[in-house]
Amino acid sequence: MTAVTALTDQPEHNRSRWDDGLIARRSGPGENGGPGGPGDDPEDGDTHALLRAVSGTSRPDPAPPVPAPSPENMSLRVRLDALRQLVGLSRTRLDGKTLAEAGRVLDEAAARRGLSPRHTVVAIAGATGSGKSTLFNALAQVQISDTGLRRPTTSAPIACSWSDGAAGLLDRLEIPGRLRRRPRDAGNTDEAMRGLVLIDLPDHDSAVVAHREHVDRVLSLVDAVIWVVDPEKYADAVLHERYLRPLSGHAEITFVVLNQIDRLPGESADLVLDDLRRLLDEDGMALGEHGEPGAMVFALSALTGEGVGELRDTLGQFTVERGAATRRLSADVDRAALRLRPLYVADGRPEIGEGARAEFEDRLAEAVGAHAAGLAAERAWRRNAGKACGTPWLRLWRWYELRRSPQRIAQRLAFGSSPEPPPEEEVTARQRVEQAVRTVADEAAAGLPEPWALAVRETAVRGAERLPEMLDELAVTAGTPPGKPPRPAWWPAAVLSQAAMTLLQIYGGLWLVGQIAGVLEPGLTVPVLLMVAGIIGGPLVEWTCSVAARGPARRYGQEAESRLRQAAAGCGRGKVLEPVAAELLRYREVREQYATVARLSTTGR
Repeated sequence: MTAVTALTDQPEHNRSRWDDGLIARRSGPGENGGPGGPGDDPEDGDTHALLRAVSGTSRPDPAPPVPAPSPENMSLRVRLDALRQLVGLSRTRLDGKTLAEAGRVLDEAAARRGLSPRHTVVAIAGATGSGKSTLFNALAQVQISDTGLRRPTTSAPIACSWSDGAAGLLDRLEIPGRLRRRPRDAGNTDEAMRGLVLIDLPDHDSAVVAHREHVDRVLSLVDAVIWVVDPEKYADAVLHERYLRPLSGHAEITFVVLNQIDRLPGESADLVLDDLRRLLDEDGMALGEHGEPGAMVFALSALTGEGVGELRDTLGQFTVERGAATRRLSADVDRAALRLRPLYVADGRPEIGEGARAEFEDRLAEAVGAHAAGLAAERAWRRNAGKACGTPWLRLWRWYELRRSPQRIAQRLAFGSSPEPPPEEEVTARQRVEQAVRTVADEAAAGLPEPWALAVRETAVRGAERLPEMLDELAVTAGTPPGKPPRPAWWPAAVLSQAAMTLLQIYGGLWLVGQIAGVLEPGLTVPVLLMVAGIIGGPLVEWTCSVAARGPARRYGQEAESRLRQAAAGCGRGKVLEPVAAELLRYREVREQYATVARLSTTGR
C-alpha cells in the first residue's frame, strides 16, 4: 500500500485519535515519560497495552537499551559546559547582544538533547521549481507533498515520520498535526528509515515573506539539510551567499542534490555537477569525498527515480548512525566560537611584566618623594652628629644666626645651601601617579581583546581614585623616621674629644689672662700651645666626625627611602596591581573556557 492511511480505513473508535492519517500530537507526558518508553508517544503506549490485552498477557515491553555516550557526545557536552561558563564569566564584560548567539546555541542544545535521540530530523530545502516536493515524495515513496506548476506549491513545512516518538521534535519545529504524515506501510519499512523524520520546506526564495521565515526558522533547528538545486539555478547567488556560505561549517550534516538531471543531455550532468562542486568549494564547504567528512553531493532525477535509491540508502545509513544531532550542535558551537574569537583571542599575554611592575613602583616612589625623604633623613643624621661633635663656638654662632633670621636658617637646614624652597609638588605628584597608573594599565592591556583591555584599564583607574591622597598620608607617616637618629658606638669618644679640645682652649686662655694680669709667671709657650692645640683640634675632631658620619648617615637615609618606597609600592599593589592581576586572571579563565569551546590549544596565545 503506497498511499497515506486514510481516516475511512480506520475503525470508528480510532478516528478521534488519528487525525487524517497524521502523526498524533503528544497528549501525555514528555519524551521521557511516555508509557512506551523513553521518547515514545503516549498513543504508542496505549497501542502496546491494547495488544497485551488481546494476547492475554500483562508482561511489560522491555525498555530499549540505553546506548553508552559516544566520544563525540562527550566532547560536545564538555564544550557546551565550557560555553555556558564562558557566557557566565563574560556577562559583565560583554553586552547581551554579543552573547545572544552563544545563548541561543545553549538553549537550542538543551532543547534538542532533551528530545528523542533515536530520531534524525532532515529538512529538504531549495528554490522555486527545484523539485523539492517531488524528491520528498520519492524518498517517502508515497504522495504526501503537493507538486505542480503553480508557484509556490509548498506554503508550510510538511513532516513525514516512519516511527513513533517524534512528536516532541515536530512540536519544537512548530509543525501542526494536520501537516504531519506517515506512510501507511511505515511499520514494514526497512530498519534504517525508522528513525528518519523528513521535512519538506517552502521555497527559500519565495516571494511570500512568511515562507522564507518558515525556512529560516526550521533550518536553525533541524539535524541535517538536503539542498535541492536544479541545472538552471544551482549557482544562484541567494542560495550560496545567504545559506551555503554561512553554513559551510555544517558540511557534515549537509547534502546537496542536483535534481532534474534527466533534462541534461549527454555529459552535461557531469559538467554541471563539477561546477557545483567548485562553487561549494568556493563557499568554504568541505566535500565528503574519498572517505573524508563533509557535504555529500548527489545527481539524480526525482521525477524518473534515477539516483533516488542511492540518496535514500545514504539517508538510511546517516539515520542509523544517530550522530546528526550531535554534529549539528557541534557545528553550531563552532560557528558561535568563530564569531566570538575576536573577543577572546589576541596576541597579548595576560600578565603584568616584572619591568612594568618595577617601573610602576619607581613612579610611585618618585611621586611620594621617597628619594627626597631619604636625603632629608640623611641630612638630619649628619646635622645631629654636627650638633654633638661640633665645636661649641660654631654651635653658638648657629644659635645666633637662628635668632637673627629663623626662617632663612630653617630653609638652609631643610634644603641644604639653597635659600629658596622647591616649587610646589602637589599637582605634579598627582600627575605622576595618574601617569604611572595609565602606563601600567596600558602595559597589562597590550594585545588583549578590546573588551578585556578596556576592563583592565577601567579597573586600574577605579583602583587609583584615592591613591594620591593615600600617598600623601604615607609621606607624612612613613616618610619621617620616628625619634632621633641612632648614634654610633664611636660617638661618645668623639664628644669627649671635642670637650677636651674645648677645655684646652679655655685652660690656655685663662693661663694667658693670668699672666697678663700678673697673677701667674710669664711664659707664653705652654698656654699658646694649649690654645693652638684646642683651636686646631676642635675643628679637626668635627671634620673627622663628619667624615665618619657619612656612611651611617647615608645608610640611615637609604633605609628611610626604602621604607617609604616599600610603603608606596604596597599601596600601589593593593589599589592597582592586584585588581588588575585579578582582571587578567579572569581573562585567563575565560580564555581557557573559550579554548575548550573552540577546541584550541590553551598553550597558544
